[in-house]
Amino acid sequence: MNGRKTVADRILQFNEELAETTLELPRGFAVINPFSGPQKERVHEVTTAFYRKYYDDDRPRRLVLGSSPARRGTAVTGVPFEDAELLESDTGVDVADGYAVSRPSAGFLHDVIASYGGRTRFYADFVMSFVCPLGLVRRNAQGREVNCNFYENRKLLELLHAFLVDSLERQVEFGTDTSVCYCIGSGENFKFLSKVNEVQRFFRKIMPLEHPRFITQYNAARKEEFAEKYLSALRGEGD
Repeated sequence: MNGRKTVADRILQFNEELAETTLELPRGFAVINPFSGPQKERVHEVTTAFYRKYYDDDRPRRLVLGSSPARRGTAVTGVPFEDAELLESDTGVDVADGYAVSRPSAGFLHDVIASYGGRTRFYADFVMSFVCPLGLVRRNAQGREVNCNFYENRKLLELLHAFLVDSLERQVEFGTDTSVCYCIGSGENFKFLSKVNEVQRFFRKIMPLEHPRFITQYNAARKEEFAEKYLSALRGEGD
């Protein structure tokens, strides 16, 4: 690459910066940071192998942004929306221990990726990530840690706002094609991202897509319809 940074270089550097991130949160909330937690060596090995495999070039890609990593999914592996078995096959690293990605969600997305043309083609065109790139949890009434989203609590959102905007700016700096951003989650995640974009103008257009969990849990009979919606959007049909 003649000394030029690749997309992989930029993403891995972003992850290294996240490793040093500390956030002030309201009582009862906590961050799960895969890049500085007890799994950090394995996460570094997995993410390095994954991004070197698919992103070792400087080709512009469009962002596909979820809200935040699940505490026993991406927050364990560091690779957004990846199925454990596929990730192990790709990287040769055992990542299954402690990994419990929502298989209906991962399955839906990987069906879409397969229909798009497969993993190599999909990752040549897109970077999958999050508005909030670190996992968030809260204590429920029974004292257990459960997943939460950055928008679930007003005080939480206030404290995270500067971090979220800075993270979006850093992800745009991956070398992103900013003509359109795809937002996984057509409710509060899309609402927040659109509001930030009105001020920051990161993207010319933000395309909302229903969350795979909403599709698979509540609209399973319409799964193919939603998959076609995803594919049509990703292919730029109707722009």
